[in-house]
Amino acid sequence: MGYSFKRLGFILILTIGLTSAQAIAQSYPNRPVKIIVPFSAGGPADNFGRFIAQRLQEVFKQPFVIENKPGAGSVIGTDFVAKSPADGYTLLMMSNAQTVNESLIPNKPYSLLKDFVGVAPINYSDLILVVNPSIKARSVAELIAFARAHPGKLNYASSGSGTPYHMAGELFKQMAQVDMIHVPYKTSSGARTDILGGQVDLMFDAVTTMTDLVREAKVIGLATTGLTRSAIFPGMATMDEAGVKGFEATVWVGLMAPKGVPDTVIDQLNTAIGKIVSDPEVKLMWGQRGAQPLVMSPADFDRYIKRDVAKWARIVQLSGAKPD
Repeated sequence: MGYSFKRLGFILILTIGLTSAQAIAQSYPNRPVKIIVPFSAGGPADNFGRFIAQRLQEVFKQPFVIENKPGAGSVIGTDFVAKSPADGYTLLMMSNAQTVNESLIPNKPYSLLKDFVGVAPINYSDLILVVNPSIKARSVAELIAFARAHPGKLNYASSGSGTPYHMAGELFKQMAQVDMIHVPYKTSSGARTDILGGQVDLMFDAVTTMTDLVREAKVIGLATTGLTRSAIFPGMATMDEAGVKGFEATVWVGLMAPKGVPDTVIDQLNTAIGKIVSDPEVKLMWGQRGAQPLVMSPADFDRYIKRDVAKWARIVQLSGAKPD
């Protein structure tokens, strides 16, 4: 008899849990959803976050509102989401800056792999190495030669420690065996402004946000960072082709949620985002800006994040990079 009551109790608890999850799924979302972007306006996470928010709003008929909370290399905004209710109404627009921070900033108030779950990836794009026109180098080889002849003279900008732009610079320093000074900015737009003004010498930036400046010759593009040439700059060598063998660095963005959000909600969002980024018009539009859609299940995205954490942990260790 005791066993039967225990079994009945377990079944009731399981049934109630499943019913609650189904109820949440059927009613989600019934109020505005916040997407926290832990970066400033103007970068890939912000730009694509706003695009996805608008499309999700059309799908779910509820507002999806972008809130920028930059600072501390994305830690401030990420921590805000980590401490938010796990109900699906506060999401994190993230990039591989967060995967880098897992090893670069070990004493964060959260753990990406313990406090979050993957919702869906969105896209990835190559970076491009650009220099201010005042720098005489017009190829990667010339830049390396100058940097080696003048150790510590060149500086490179990034949007903060742990961002893809910072780590691409550290990877370049390590692989090309050059000494350059990292100049971290609070925002990617601040870094771009100063490379245009000549306050900094060079920068790795996303192809999606640097294309027009390169085409207008306001900065000089030396190489892209994928292992194959960018469709946007097919005549430009990759870093690998330019002599830095094996160099690869990209920026990717996606959505995560606080751990504990019901799987049914995660699945709804994942399905919707997968359809959005797979739309032929979206793929064409993004392709013209150098971005390629990513589509994965939540479980596959979680595994992708774990692999990226491990990849950048090795680079942080080898480069000796430290948070500024």
